[in-house]
Amino acid sequence: MSYQDDEEGGGFDGHPSSFPKDFGYGVFEEGHEITLSAGDQKPRILLMGLRRSGKSSIQKVVFHKMSPNETLFLESTNKIVKDDINNSSFVQFQIWDFPGQIDFFDPTFDADLIFGGCGALIFVIDAQDDYMEALNKLNLTVTKAFKVNPNIKFEVFIHKVDGLGDDFKMESQRDIHQRATDDLTDSSNDQIHLSFHLTSIYDHSIFEAFSKVVQKLIPQLPALENLLNILNTNSAIEKSFLFDVVSKIYIATDSTPVDMQSYELCCDMIDVVIDVSWIYGVREEQDAAAFDEQSSSLIKLNNGTVLYLREVNKFLALVCILREDNFEHKGIIDYNFLCFREAIQQVFELRNKNLTPTTNSVGSPVVNGNGSIGDGQLSPTLTDEQN
Repeated sequence: MSYQDDEEGGGFDGHPSSFPKDFGYGVFEEGHEITLSAGDQKPRILLMGLRRSGKSSIQKVVFHKMSPNETLFLESTNKIVKDDINNSSFVQFQIWDFPGQIDFFDPTFDADLIFGGCGALIFVIDAQDDYMEALNKLNLTVTKAFKVNPNIKFEVFIHKVDGLGDDFKMESQRDIHQRATDDLTDSSNDQIHLSFHLTSIYDHSIFEAFSKVVQKLIPQLPALENLLNILNTNSAIEKSFLFDVVSKIYIATDSTPVDMQSYELCCDMIDVVIDVSWIYGVREEQDAAAFDEQSSSLIKLNNGTVLYLREVNKFLALVCILREDNFEHKGIIDYNFLCFREAIQQVFELRNKNLTPTTNSVGSPVVNGNGSIGDGQLSPTLTDEQN
């Protein structure tokens, strides 16, 4: 189970500088490609921590589909590894995997270059090891990064908790949280906010944790959450997720709490759809993807629950959970979904309309107060399920 500390805002604090101006999404429409010039840069997520804490394993499992068991054979990272996450994914960024022995006081370490364009810094702590040294390194890392870029989102992954009991997990989380906060207070850095997640590569907790990190880097998140809430209310849907299909990271969900079991069911459903599509849905003579505009799926569970998946675009899927009785009005749900998909397209079309002449080919994110989409500005005409 993933633990999230108290959040600040909805993932965007209203200041354009809090997010890299050259953040890029995948293409929304079919048949278009985004090209980046040599000077363009994607936002960065930094993976840091002590040696053998599991940084490289996290990266390989989440973004390269490596089996958790295969990560046992990964060599320890001895240099900075830069990984572009742009393999047909909706959310595109760079992950920089840092070696555990990096020395911030080394004259060759350029803190301005490393932390200047960073969107989020993930510090990985091995929960099965003595974490006192890791806490000291955490304090040094976030303090150094905050001085360079105070808009970085600081995330702490309390990792390798799969072999620990529930009580020990929570006790470790509380202890690490308390010590890390006290260390920052003692060094007069109590304005630095840390978020904590319990993670393991052997279950879906690592995907959920990365989802929370990525959501903080999406300025359109409040608008997406609002649209999902509208869809749920008018279609009698209990829970809905907007998934990036490639990574199984959900970039948005409605305002109701996330149940880990529900999230795992939705992830498994995406795997089923992709696997079946590759076997039966792709013609050999076509160079087509396994997930396209015709992709949809309906799974009925024996407890009266229905899982319903619809394609939003070639990168995104909407996965809904609802009661089987409420699914009798499938026509209304499908109509509301079409309204929802059109609204999603408007969200990102509005971003493109607000590009300035000096903006690169990817474009800056929509920011609050400058043509942004807020609650009520974009309200699709949905049909109420009760009508």
